[in-house]
Amino acid sequence: MLASRGLSGKSPQEVVEALDQDPTARPLPLMASVRYDEVTLDDGTTQATLPLDGDEFYISVAPYESRTHDCYFHSLGTCQGELTNTDVHVTVVSEDGETLVDEDATTYANGFVGFWVPKDVSGTVTVTKDGKTGEVAFSSDKEGATCITTLQLV
Repeated sequence: MLASRGLSGKSPQEVVEALDQDPTARPLPLMASVRYDEVTLDDGTTQATLPLDGDEFYISVAPYESRTHDCYFHSLGTCQGELTNTDVHVTVVSEDGETLVDEDATTYANGFVGFWVPKDVSGTVTVTKDGKTGEVAFSSDKEGATCITTLQLV
């Protein structure tokens, strides 16, 4: 399943990043969903699970201005955000004040931008674009959302 998509030999984290950053229009032929400790894959005939070992949690953020969609576990093959290929500044801060991410980024063709953060922390994600800002809470525990689609830029 991975070999036919050029993903053979990649770590589960690399598979997540490659699928999230895939420039192909959604939906992709390979469905994939990111969870706390695994990535589920389905190509329509075969299903597989890749373990996400280690202490990192993937959050994919789709900032929006006027339209969004409901999501909880990021679907790498179908989720489509409003702001594609858009320059943004992203800050992720834990509730104890530690800055986990503070960088300029460009949203992918799917309208998302993704980051690996430590597991089992809570805090806020802030995105700024052209003077507009949005902020939303996140949690990277076992019940935490890997897909953040509620961050509206105002």
